[in-house]
Amino acid sequence: MDFPSIILRPKEEGRLEGGHLWAFSNEVAQAPANVPAGTLADLFKAGKGFLGRGFYHPHSLIAFRILTDQKDQDIDQAFFEKRFTNALEWREELYPDTRAYRLVFGESDELPGLIIDRYGDFLVVQALSAGMERLKEMIIPALENVVLAKGILWRADATLRELEGLPIEASQVVLGKIPPRVDIQMENGHFSVDLFGGQKTGFYFDQRDNRQALSKYCDGARVLDAFCYSGGFGIAAARAGAREVVFVDSSHAALELTEENAVRNQLQGKFTCVEGDALALLASEPPGGPFDVISIDPPAYARSKKHLPLALKAYEKLNTLAMKALKRGGILASSSCSHHVDRELFVQMLRRSARKAGKTFRLLELRSQAKDHPILLAMPETEYLKCAILQVL
Repeated sequence: MDFPSIILRPKEEGRLEGGHLWAFSNEVAQAPANVPAGTLADLFKAGKGFLGRGFYHPHSLIAFRILTDQKDQDIDQAFFEKRFTNALEWREELYPDTRAYRLVFGESDELPGLIIDRYGDFLVVQALSAGMERLKEMIIPALENVVLAKGILWRADATLRELEGLPIEASQVVLGKIPPRVDIQMENGHFSVDLFGGQKTGFYFDQRDNRQALSKYCDGARVLDAFCYSGGFGIAAARAGAREVVFVDSSHAALELTEENAVRNQLQGKFTCVEGDALALLASEPPGGPFDVISIDPPAYARSKKHLPLALKAYEKLNTLAMKALKRGGILASSSCSHHVDRELFVQMLRRSARKAGKTFRLLELRSQAKDHPILLAMPETEYLKCAILQVL
């Protein structure tokens, strides 16, 4: 089968030859006209050397996403089954005692623009690239053959789809049946997950290791879990011996889910739910007084590079307030899921926050996303989550 040819400008191939999987629109010299978004194509450097086969998008900043660097590789159901098998074997090695994890993390699993989370017998799929959306009818049976799921949900409500010109649509059950709630058991506790309406695909798997890391500082502590969503950090803290947890979120639905999960983990009498903006609450008076441990896990403030200056100011304000609300010897777990806020900027922001709070902190741990969200060495874009655990002196 012949594929359309996309040719790069001279001297633009270095990053790709080093393992990066994207070519940007300003790097493309030649491409056929009227190619639909997400079309399978072959990418060549200016000297016509083959670079990879993948998806071409004529109207996206990311013009090409490489699926394989093998010129004789067919992109068919067998291709996806092999990729899914590789991803599954790695997750089963990482987490032999649970079937709740991110099964496919896009580029890091050589499947650019595809996200798959596993919740026991159920799978949630997100296509964030036009190419993956076009191959939907190939992806679903390949996934079914590898995982043998009872139900697969295709979620098309992620705002990132708009960057690819994809519509925001209601979730669609593409295999079997999906219950309104799915129960999962993890290292941090038992959780009820809303696969249809929950944030991301229903649960934040990327913080699983960070919740475990923070919990070892929580025995006997009074804990604030701000931006709690379904209560992951606070529940892990309570299970590790925290005497009290205050959950804060602006979403009523999130707090209902948090309360359900807290009760599921037999934490009655040890927690309080406060509905409201965590920043405003910290700015006025921390609910119930100072805390021994605080977790702040806000949404991504920097959704693009142009938002970075304002985002850093927002992170600085939030962290300053959280630092002020800690007792002497207290612990802060500060997270940022903004890719554009890299580790260096994140640590610099924490230093400024500490100065403004008038307190001295030591950095106990500087962490990243969980291992089921692997980082591709050649693609800094695959590392997005930072989590710093600090102690006030």
